[in-house]
Amino acid sequence: MDEQELLRTVPIFAELSDADIASLSRLATRRRYPKDTVVFFENEEGDFFFMILEGRIKVTILGDDGREVILSILGPGDFFGEMALLDNEPRSATAIAIEDSELISLHRTDFQTVLTDNRSITSALIKILSQRLRHANQQISTLALLDVYGRVARVIVDMAREEGRRLKDGRIAFRRATHQEIANRIGTTRETVTRMLKDLERQGLIHVEGKEMVVQPDFEKVFD
Repeated sequence: MDEQELLRTVPIFAELSDADIASLSRLATRRRYPKDTVVFFENEEGDFFFMILEGRIKVTILGDDGREVILSILGPGDFFGEMALLDNEPRSATAIAIEDSELISLHRTDFQTVLTDNRSITSALIKILSQRLRHANQQISTLALLDVYGRVARVIVDMAREEGRRLKDGRIAFRRATHQEIANRIGTTRETVTRMLKDLERQGLIHVEGKEMVVQPDFEKVFD
């Protein structure tokens, strides 16, 4: 797949003309990041906008006590790093490749030119940022209003919706996150998550199959 075809896989570029895609491909740079490589650190100056072609990126912050809080896990078609380019403030979080990943990057100047020249990208960007704000509001509500059991269930529901595929029997299968990853999403300990997941398995609501977690079709109705 050539550069222009790859750019077409990024949703915010879906409405661009062939000529605009060709121009964009001349500005974009492809970069590979091995697993566990830091793309950028919190509080760094932000000069690049990133789009994911392959792999997954963890967006995270570290507390003063060293504990990690995962803000989001992003995959192919997602983008990140736009905030520092829009408000000229330092990076608000750290981005780390949690799989071998291939990214497309645009320098600040090129990113701002693309936004100015293409209303469709600006509209798509606003739509996705609004969706992320809604998700952030939901996360805040979850942390504030639900007990630990409810928070674990909420993470599973979110992952099933975002990453899951429907099986023939109606169940939903998705990537099995580590217990530590789930704990870091909801501000609790790995041991607590392990206990909660075992309880959900005993109830027959979830099942682990290799590298995937499978949930019953009515799981989200139970916890919504």
